[in-house]
Amino acid sequence: RNSKTGVNTVSSRQWCLIVPTTVVIIKEKLREDNIPFSSFLTDNFGRRHNYLRISLTEKCNLRCQYCMPEEGVKLTPRGQLLSTTEVLTLARLFVKEGVDKIRLTGGEPLIRPDVLDIIAELRKLEGLKTIAVTTNGMNLAKLLPLLKDAGLDLINISLDSLVPAKFEFIVRRKGFHKVMEGIDKAIEMGYDPVKVNCVVMRGLNEDELLDFVGLTEKKPLEVRFIEYMPFDGNKWNFKKMVSYQEMLDHIRQQWPDLESLQTGHSDTAKTFRVPGFKGQVGFITSMSDHFCGSCNRLRITADGNLKVCLFGNSEVSLRDVLRSGASDEDLLQIIGAAVGRKKKQHAGMFSISQMKNRPMILIGG
Repeated sequence: RNSKTGVNTVSSRQWCLIVPTTVVIIKEKLREDNIPFSSFLTDNFGRRHNYLRISLTEKCNLRCQYCMPEEGVKLTPRGQLLSTTEVLTLARLFVKEGVDKIRLTGGEPLIRPDVLDIIAELRKLEGLKTIAVTTNGMNLAKLLPLLKDAGLDLINISLDSLVPAKFEFIVRRKGFHKVMEGIDKAIEMGYDPVKVNCVVMRGLNEDELLDFVGLTEKKPLEVRFIEYMPFDGNKWNFKKMVSYQEMLDHIRQQWPDLESLQTGHSDTAKTFRVPGFKGQVGFITSMSDHFCGSCNRLRITADGNLKVCLFGNSEVSLRDVLRSGASDEDLLQIIGAAVGRKKKQHAGMFSISQMKNRPMILIGG
């Protein structure tokens, strides 16, 4: 009995004695309810941003049609990109404020020479639960043992066709077999699930949906079909986009018993499984059925700009604030102001297609 409030309470030790099988759940729930999340990372709609995506480079060894304009992009001078120290300084600050998942993106993050050092340093951050990488898989097979030793938890691999010639057409480079080798290596090393990202584009690869689902029969993969999204230079138009519902209907013609799986509140993918299959499939429905209401993501571009929305063109330079000698408190005020300006939802596919934004390769996904 609490002498101040007069309320009967039960200690955590007593809970252990009463219901040992549920104590972990109870303690986790109490932690979530009672520990205030950083006000700097909470927007005006109550969304808590505990997931940070950091782009390590603007460079890539592929030239994917939906990501990079055919004529290429003008790269930021090296001195204007975040240094290793600056990447880690920002990561520490965000983790201290409550970020518990960091995803390293690009460009192609695995071509950054110090990627292993960055992951190893991130692994030391108290409170950071998950370190993930999104990669095109070209260098993955040879680097993966080192990446795992450094502390990499999750892998997303981009693969937009299972036909080698079509793969080369989409990415404008050779390398299909290297990507497949990287996927197999990830499975071999125990990553489960290995996520495979497929951007579905009408007239290019929508005829391969069933083949991709078939990959999940015997492999612990989560194949994620991503609706084609508009970014500068990728020649997006509405006719190229295959909607989630259209994809789902097509797959259900082959597997009518496709079952929906439960997902977490902030998960971006709607996930399904064919009964008896080892893996699962997901749909990223950014265009046809946005998930802005549960968004918990922030992005830092390779040149140090904070983007609070993938489809917003509003950015603030954390690099310049860092280099001015600002304190952590100064940085947090800048970050908090940017998060506070985050809109309730993005503008919708038709408005987005008319907006000025970076090409995907300069955002980091």
